[in-house]
Amino acid sequence: MSAFIRLPIRSIERSLLDWLDAHATALDEGQAEPTDVLPRLADAGLFKLGVPIAHGGVGGTSLDAVAAIATIAEHSLTAAFVFWGHRTFIEYLLESPNASLRERWLAPLLAGKHAGATGLSNAMKYLGGIEPLQMGAHRAPDGWILEGQLPWVTNLRKEGFIVAAAVDHADRSSPSIFAIPHDAQGVARSADLDLIALRSSNTAAISVEETWLSSDWEIDPDALSFLSRVRPAFLAMQCALSIGLARRSLSESLLAAETLGAEIDALDHRLQKAVHLLSEGLSSGLFRSRPAPLFEIRIELAAIACAAVNLEIQTSGGRGYLRDAGGASRRGDVARRWREAAFIPVVTPSLTQLKSQLAKHAGSNAA
Repeated sequence: MSAFIRLPIRSIERSLLDWLDAHATALDEGQAEPTDVLPRLADAGLFKLGVPIAHGGVGGTSLDAVAAIATIAEHSLTAAFVFWGHRTFIEYLLESPNASLRERWLAPLLAGKHAGATGLSNAMKYLGGIEPLQMGAHRAPDGWILEGQLPWVTNLRKEGFIVAAAVDHADRSSPSIFAIPHDAQGVARSADLDLIALRSSNTAAISVEETWLSSDWEIDPDALSFLSRVRPAFLAMQCALSIGLARRSLSESLLAAETLGAEIDALDHRLQKAVHLLSEGLSSGLFRSRPAPLFEIRIELAAIACAAVNLEIQTSGGRGYLRDAGGASRRGDVARRWREAAFIPVVTPSLTQLKSQLAKHAGSNAA
C-alpha cells in the first residue's frame, strides 16, 4: 500500500500518543477522567500550531492544526474531538476584530488553563438556511441581555469554559457572535449528555437566562461575515477527525490483510486524493468563496472513514469481536473505532445537512 499523504505537521511527543493509545477506550466509554485531556494536549504545544508567533503561537497555518488533529484522531477520536472544539474557538479569536477579547483569553486557552468551546454548530446551520438561531439578545445598560440555549456543545469543562454563540438581535438587522464565560450570571451547564461514544469529551447543553454581557464579549458584530470567514477552518479541522480515523483503520487492516489488499489500496488512494483537495483548497482560500467543494470533501472523508473501519472489522475477523483482543492496552480498539465512525456522519453539520445544502446550491446554479 502506498504511503499515506500527511499534512505538514511538527512532531508530537511520543509519550502523549502512548497515553492516548492506553486510554482511548476509557475516554470513549467515559471511564477516564475528562479533565486530563485538555492539559495534556496543551503541554504538548498542540494548541499553538497555526497561531501567529505575535499572538503566542509557533506560527504556521491552520493546516498545521488540521494535521495535528488528524494525528490525535489516529489514537483517540474523543481527544481529537476535544482538540477540534478548543482549537476552533482559538481560531475565532484570531479572526475576531475584538483585540481586547483576544488579549484577555488567548494565552490561557493556548496553555490549556481554560476550555474553549465552539457553540457555532447552530450558527453554521443558520448560515446554510437550515434552522434559526437559538440565542437572542436585547439592549441593556452598557451591554446586552442574552437568552437561549445550545443543546450540544463539546469541551465544556466543569473547571471553567468560554463558549462562542451566534446571537440574534431584536434591534439589529444582522446577528452577532458572542463569547459567553461559564461564570456569567444566568449561564448553566447541563449534566454530560448520554452519548454512545466519546463520553469523556465534556459534551453537554448550555442554557442562558437573563445573562448580561458588555460589548467587550462580542467576538464579531457581523455574524454572517464572520461565519463565512471561519467556516473553512471549522470544517477542515472537523475533516481531520475522519482523516485520522481512516488512517488508523487502514493501517490496522494492512497488518492483518490476507485477501483485501486491493480494497485497502483503493480506499487509501481515495483518502490521499481527498486530503490533497482539502489541503489545496484551504491553502488557496478557495473555500471562503466556494464552500461547496469543502462540503463534498467532508462527505467523502466521512464515507472513507466508515469504509476503512468496516475493512478493519473484516480483516480482524472474530478476533476483533473479543474485548481483550491484543491485550489490555488495546482492549476494544476495533469496537471503539466502529463507535467513533458512527459519530462522524452526525457531527454538525451532519452529512444529511451538507447534502441538503449541496442540493440547494445545485438548484440555484441550474436556475
